[in-house]
Amino acid sequence: MFASVAFYLGLAVSLGGLLGNGLVLWHLGFRIQRGPFSVYVLHLAAADFLFLCCHVAFSTVQAALGSRDTLHFAVTFVGFAAGLWLLAALSLERCLSEVFPACYWSCRPRWASGVVCGLLWVLTPPAVLLPAHTCSLLYAASRLLTCLRYHAASVAWLLCLACGACGAGLLLFLWVGCCSQRPRPRFYGAVLGPVLLLYFCGLPFILYWSLRPLFDQLLPVFPPLATLLACVHASSKPLIYFSAGRRPGKREPLQAVLQRALGDAAQLRAGGPSLPMGAHRPPLARPLQDHVGG
Repeated sequence: MFASVAFYLGLAVSLGGLLGNGLVLWHLGFRIQRGPFSVYVLHLAAADFLFLCCHVAFSTVQAALGSRDTLHFAVTFVGFAAGLWLLAALSLERCLSEVFPACYWSCRPRWASGVVCGLLWVLTPPAVLLPAHTCSLLYAASRLLTCLRYHAASVAWLLCLACGACGAGLLLFLWVGCCSQRPRPRFYGAVLGPVLLLYFCGLPFILYWSLRPLFDQLLPVFPPLATLLACVHASSKPLIYFSAGRRPGKREPLQAVLQRALGDAAQLRAGGPSLPMGAHRPPLARPLQDHVGG
């Protein structure tokens, strides 16, 4: 009963998450000027959309056929792992930009975000599918020693990413809350929220990837619970962005809310903050002779 409830609840959450991440993809991809950090948010929304889309598709097939396939777990985990990569990179860059702003913006190339995201998308599928292949999740014959080696490397890599994201988020929280003299940036909440979600909702799915046979045999209620929490983790980020940019008591278009939530990211450039998109520069002061001559 619990597995059935978690299955259909996860399916409903995933459908809502597809809508939310689709809106983020549309606005950041076509309607909002992207900055160095909002590029990460765009790719993170794409990874979450991929994860949720695979989960919905495989879950629909499972509900229709009445059987679950190991291919479902391996392919779906690619989107989750890509999101974990991107969240770790986003948290680390945001932390460095707050702790060492002058050094960071003077040394960071403008194209760094796009190149890092591209590399993460290239590296993620082999890092997930190769251990899955050696451990017979992709219909290949399992080779025990090879499976253990690749799986141990995969688990170590995932734990390092999770620890990096959580550690950078914790350092950012402590620095902005206790050490920094500057006002708290609005993009701070849009970074810290997903990191907290990873800690409470993403880590069980990583744990399930690490010890899948053990949980399947000894604790069968854990896999549907971990999958449900992973769906919540991927679906809740758009709500965090909208909450960070919303003004209480005022209804605004989603574009304006996202622009405000990611404003620091869209306005930062190599030398510091620039004017918000759509804002006009103040008029230049009139020459002195205009004031003298009247």
